[in-house]
Formats: sequence, structure tokens, C-alpha cells
Amino acid sequence: MKPNIALVTGGYSGEAVISYKSAVTIEENLDREKYNVYKIDITPAGWFYVDGDLKIRVDRKDFTIPLNGQVVKFDAVFIGIHGSPGEDGKLQGYFDLLGLPYTSCDTATSALTFNKRYTVAVAAFSGIKVAKSVHLFRQNPLTPVEILAQLKLPVFVKPNNGGSSIGMSKVTTEGDLPAALEKAFREDDQVLVEEFVEGREFTVGVFKAAGKVSVLSITEVSTSKAFFDYEAKYTSGLATEVTPADISEQMAEQIRRDAQRIYKLFNCRGVVRMDFIYNSADQSPYLLEINSIPGQSEHSIIPQQVRAINWDLKTFYSMLVDEALSGKEAV
Repeated sequence: MKPNIALVTGGYSGEAVISYKSAVTIEENLDREKYNVYKIDITPAGWFYVDGDLKIRVDRKDFTIPLNGQVVKFDAVFIGIHGSPGEDGKLQGYFDLLGLPYTSCDTATSALTFNKRYTVAVAAFSGIKVAKSVHLFRQNPLTPVEILAQLKLPVFVKPNNGGSSIGMSKVTTEGDLPAALEKAFREDDQVLVEEFVEGREFTVGVFKAAGKVSVLSITEVSTSKAFFDYEAKYTSGLATEVTPADISEQMAEQIRRDAQRIYKLFNCRGVVRMDFIYNSADQSPYLLEINSIPGQSEHSIIPQQVRAINWDLKTFYSMLVDEALSGKEAV
């Protein structure tokens, strides 16, 4: 019998709209000859199996659905939720309690990488280069003067948890810092203020399949805006993404080497995307963040990188699902 795979989408954050776009691509490219695929929409109003006009509530006690007089149980979950609860470890913890394998990083790694400050702190402790930063909490804020006593302008101000560059600002003068902090704190109770690193920005997907960690093609990203914010990411014509990046093999090997090292260091699973700045001053990649549930919409970077190595998404997604299923078999 074919394994039953739950494709979970939606979520509780502003990134839900991106999750739905990713789900379209994933659903179209999951191999129906190998798997029975059921789309599960997780929303604040409830969890539902959806198929056209059909909408059935999921039994959250055991993550099953009543369908055609039977109870559908799942063999694995393809997590396609950006933001909470699919990217911060909450959903992973739920599936761990049920003994249900999934395609993403585990509970601890998902929670850690969702927190940008803790991510770069762990990376730096292990010798990975990162930008200098200050971690702020709503209940214990610092003044702009106190922040700039530790960091040099320009700086990036961003919510510490979350993605898609929502709530992010680039600050070049001290006078603009209060508004940037207020904007970031509207999205999160924690804020990261990070020194600007001069250089070219790259992003790369890393995944594990059949027990082997592999690096996809590297993408260089640039924008006509001040930085790669939400608008630049999701508005046509505001950003340029070159895959594969036009860089020397030496530079590419540095990024690939660090990406593999980081993947193993954080005990990642499935496919993750890592963002780097290649510092022009010391000719080294600096880790910006790890995205444990990278976008999968038709024009997202991971699908671009998969195609750049002459693979198709159906094959790639099968590798991710089979890797998750192999974990279940091992248990």
C-alpha cells in the first residue's frame, strides 16, 4: 500500500499567506504514484483536511481524519508551514509525541533556528563567522545610545523570531533607530540589532537524503531597495536572483563547506536554506540565518536551485519524504 502523507499548510502568523503559495507547488509535485497525499490546513480556527469544497476537521488527539466511513492515519508529514507553529518546533513536538515522522528539522533544532540570536550565537561559538549583534527584550529594552555604544552604524533591526523579513529595517542614523525598534517590536517580543556586513549576499539550500548531506546550487540575491526586505522578496522586479551564482569556485567551495558544516552542527533534517554575506573585507562568508522551512512557491529559491542541478521537484520532494519515512522504519 502507498504511504499516507499529510501536507500541512497555513499557520498562525502573517507568513501563512506564503505557506499557501508553497503548498501549491508541493502538492503539484508530490508523486501520487508513490504516496496518497492529504492537504491539512492548520489555522487559528481549527485544523482541517481540505480537498476542493470538502472540509473535514482533523482529530488532534491522534492527527487522523474521518473520511468515507474510515479513519485515515498518516505515515509521515510534509511540513510546509512558514512561521508558527510549523517552523518554531511546536508542531514538531506534537508529531514527536505521536511518533509521526516529518520532513523538517526536529523540535529542538526548529526552535533554535527560529530564534535568530541563538542561531548566530551557537554558530559563532563553533567558529562560524557572524555579524556582531545585540539582543533586545521588550521587558528589558536598551536605549539607542546604549545600543550604539556596542554596535557601529549602519545596523539591521529585525524581529528575532519569524521570517520573510517582516518588521525588518536598515538604520543608517541614530535618529531612525527608535522607529525601527518600534516596528520590529510590533512583530515580536524580542528584537535583534545587527551590524551591517559589507559584501555580496548568497543563499543556499542544504538537505539530507539517503543519509547524505548535500548542497544545492548557490543563489546570489540583490535588490534595488536598501536591503532584501519583504517587499523586495515578494514583489516582481524588485529583486534579482542569479542561480547558479556567478562566483569563483573558491568562493563557492567556502560557502558549500560552511553550509554543510552548519547543517551538521545544528543537526538539521530535511531541506533548509542558509543566508550568507560574503564579506568583501576578509573574503569570508558570514552566516545571517537558517530557514528551516524555506519557501517552495514556483519562483522560490529552493525550486530554482533544484532545477539548476537538472533535477525536478517531484524527484526532490520524494527524496525528502523517503528520508522521513526511513526514520520511521528505523524506529
